[in-house]
Amino acid sequence: MATGKVRVQEFLSRLPLFNEVSEAELDRLAAGTTEVKVARGEMIFRRGDPCLGQHSVVYGQVKLLLVSPTGGEKVVRLIGPGGSFGEALMFLGKDYVVSAEALVDSLLLHVSRAAIMQEIENDSGFACKMLASLSQRLHSLMKDVEAYSLRSGTDRVVSYLLKHGCEQDDCSFRLETSKTVIASRLNLTPEHFSRILHDLGGRGLITVKGREIIIPDRAALENHQD
Repeated sequence: MATGKVRVQEFLSRLPLFNEVSEAELDRLAAGTTEVKVARGEMIFRRGDPCLGQHSVVYGQVKLLLVSPTGGEKVVRLIGPGGSFGEALMFLGKDYVVSAEALVDSLLLHVSRAAIMQEIENDSGFACKMLASLSQRLHSLMKDVEAYSLRSGTDRVVSYLLKHGCEQDDCSFRLETSKTVIASRLNLTPEHFSRILHDLGGRGLITVKGREIIIPDRAALENHQD
């Protein structure tokens, strides 16, 4: 885990949203940026809090979630280093519609709405990049909705494993977070998620060792159907 001083301009310049802005623009954005350190399990914001800017993850992991009146939890999105969230609501001037919680000790950068809006006023090209970023996020969201609505649980799990695994055979990787959180992200119960992993393991398509997953034959997993 990184613990040194964050070079804010350098970090922002690596984000898709800001990777083509000038040094002067980065300096102004950095002036409107604050570091936010959160411990594992700490809430970053809750649904209904005002959205006053955009967050980016320097290190750690954050989950965006919805909580039902009975306390049930639905994970909407998992965000790791280099990921960002909050842009759309920031422009709308709306309160957060989800809550955000740190899954591990994390460091975030919060770029204020005022700093971003000032750059938009100064440069129409900056506004176009913001629109492109939001459009990409919307496209990803629509693909998620399609997957949850039209694809089986097994297909969702297989797609997740292929996305996070290696390109070559006999490659192992570690699940990014707990199986319970991943199950919620895939719109599955933890029990259903575990059954699917067990079934895939029984077919020889994967090997599960705790949170470590081994895919012996990637092509076979890609071709797997219910």
